[in-house]
Amino acid sequence: GEALNALPRLPGVPLTAYMGPLGATGMTAYFGLMDIAKPKAGETVVVSAAAGAVGSMVGQIAKIQGCRVVGIAGSEEKCKWLTETAGFDAAINYKSENVGAALDEHCPDGIDINFENVGGKIMDQVIARLNDFSRMPLCGLISTYNATEPVPGPYSFSNLLMRRTLLKGFIVIDYFPRFPEGIQQMAQWLMEGKIKFETDIVHGLENAPGSLSRLFEGKNLGKLIVQVSEPPEA
Repeated sequence: GEALNALPRLPGVPLTAYMGPLGATGMTAYFGLMDIAKPKAGETVVVSAAAGAVGSMVGQIAKIQGCRVVGIAGSEEKCKWLTETAGFDAAINYKSENVGAALDEHCPDGIDINFENVGGKIMDQVIARLNDFSRMPLCGLISTYNATEPVPGPYSFSNLLMRRTLLKGFIVIDYFPRFPEGIQQMAQWLMEGKIKFETDIVHGLENAPGSLSRLFEGKNLGKLIVQVSEPPEA
């Protein structure tokens, strides 16, 4: 109860934003990219699970920093949203495309930053194409969470050595004392129209357990939210 805070009213910002760009997922994207990866204008950034709540924010923040951004997602609908709404330079549908060949096409100068959310075979393809002194914030490994047997490490692991890559795992609560800093910047970008976000809303607390499968099946676009009541009137 001591951590309870009243949400501020920001012009044109819906309450759902506090579960997305102004919430934990937005802070994960902001600090993972800005604090660990330290993007520079002109660099190439690849984001896996790019249409999810974190990945979609990462790519847009990278674009604000002047980077070329390539997202990896699991449907044509998601890829279209990434390029047409979120402003990504390119999007790869890993279910219908050869990820390695597509990365070669869309990242002709290699990859400077890999914001990793997925792990597994897709991560291997990205690691194999990293540039010297690349950075790799390790945010999640969702492809392995339901594994019933030990999961092998990346087959291209040695490339992290050869490319002198910085790989750092992180949990967003590590940055909790700095949340006001991140929220202030994200709110500014949001109100300036530089950040777009989607919410996948499931109605009713009784549907919360079943909604979790949407995450692991990749059915959600943006932040998955369970709405338990009507929002308060302004």
